[in-house]
Amino acid sequence: MSAPNKTYDPVEVAVLAPEEVQRMQAEALAAIAAATDLDALKAARIAHAGDRAPITLANAEIGALPPAARAEAGKRVGAARGAIREALGRRQAELEAERDQRVLVEEAVDVTLPWNRMPAGARHPVTTVGERLVDVFVNMGYEVAEGPEIEAEWYNFDALNFPPDHPARETQDTLFVAGPDPDQRSGLVLRTHTSPVQIRAMLTRPLPLYVVSPGKCFRADALDATHSPVFQQIECLAVDEGLTMADLRGAISAFVDVMFGAGLRTRLRPDFFPFTEPSADVSMECHVCRGESTKPGAEPCRVCRSQGWVEIAGCGMVNPRVLVACGIDPDRYSGFAFGLGIDRSVMIRDGVADIRELHEGDVRFSRAFGVEA
Repeated sequence: MSAPNKTYDPVEVAVLAPEEVQRMQAEALAAIAAATDLDALKAARIAHAGDRAPITLANAEIGALPPAARAEAGKRVGAARGAIREALGRRQAELEAERDQRVLVEEAVDVTLPWNRMPAGARHPVTTVGERLVDVFVNMGYEVAEGPEIEAEWYNFDALNFPPDHPARETQDTLFVAGPDPDQRSGLVLRTHTSPVQIRAMLTRPLPLYVVSPGKCFRADALDATHSPVFQQIECLAVDEGLTMADLRGAISAFVDVMFGAGLRTRLRPDFFPFTEPSADVSMECHVCRGESTKPGAEPCRVCRSQGWVEIAGCGMVNPRVLVACGIDPDRYSGFAFGLGIDRSVMIRDGVADIRELHEGDVRFSRAFGVEA
């Protein structure tokens, strides 16, 4: 910066000449008006209003003028700088308004679109029905018992009174994991029912015994509309003094009332199972038509096929040989057991015609059953 000089002619200070100040102002205003976005406006501010801008440097030269000339030059430069600042502020507001309007258009969110592109899953109906069945028996005072899915033949067959030549022990019905070897009298199988859990319970738990055993079972069946090589089963076992078929009938009736509705009749018809004697087949009155479809002229029922009854389980009094195999005195204790397929219960209760729908893993199928009251 030049030192003050009282004899210096202010007209000869080129940057402070009126036409030069007017030119710098005009250039600044043109650059500001030409800025199309905030970044361009920032560059124009630095170039025309920053520390190294021409108008700023010209303002610094005012000190070099004689005192009499400073006032006029200061007003001239100050007016130019004020006009530039005002133009910057005005253009800043315009560009910010344009930016905000553009953001509203370009970044608009359609709130009518689904917020989550991943569809919500659902609990599988077999899971919910299985848990509800367990709750029925737990509320009656039963305990839940579990066991391995790969089971020894002794637990799966021998202890349950299956003779060595029983057809169920053939590979056409049972999936064998390992056969017996010289050091092991019993082979390993994928359990064909949850009855081995009952054997384990009788061997390890004190009497009286009331257990329910849900779980996965395996059989060498081809997958079709009514059969699956993997299915869910639940079995109930009670061993106590003085138990009779009447107690079994009462437990079955309580189960039917909770699962399918109160007031449905049940019936027992003679059947045969190696591990129970006597044995029976359990049927209940159709929960859809309640037997009305059997009357002349009535609408056919797709659930019971107009027979009025639906088969739901097998049952019976525990065979004394099974009690003896577990070290229980059959002269003092008696027991009853019954079992049913959870998959079949879902099909009966909810009208599922094809068991394959339960195992395809399609969330659209499960979602309809995802909430259990």
